[in-house]
Amino acid sequence: MVFHHVSIGVTDLERSAKFYDVVLGALGHERFLEKLGTMSWWPKGGGPALWINLRDPLTVVPDDGRHIALAADSQAQVDAFYVAALAAGATDDGPPGIRPEYRDTYCGAFVLDPDGHKLEAVHASRN
Repeated sequence: MVFHHVSIGVTDLERSAKFYDVVLGALGHERFLEKLGTMSWWPKGGGPALWINLRDPLTVVPDDGRHIALAADSQAQVDAFYVAALAAGATDDGPPGIRPEYRDTYCGAFVLDPDGHKLEAVHASRN
């Protein structure tokens, strides 16, 4: 495992918390910890966490070239992530599907969260 956690800035903590409850819930994650101005989610049973932190809107840069790829257990879970994200207010940035340019077993879906951060759900077997 490379990462212990990833943290991003958001401009509206409550809006983002509702969004990430839905989106990360579709991938089997649950809210882990809340403190003033910050909260996190992790896979049920533990693992790398995603944190959101309230920041001044001027410091939150949308779609700046980075993205967070979230592991999915199956292609069906990639689909569920995408549907949940759009229903929760995400912007489509690439529908679910096989991405042969990465690998013939790579299934991904891309969205932008309410602050413009690029998220991907990915399922890719090692075949």
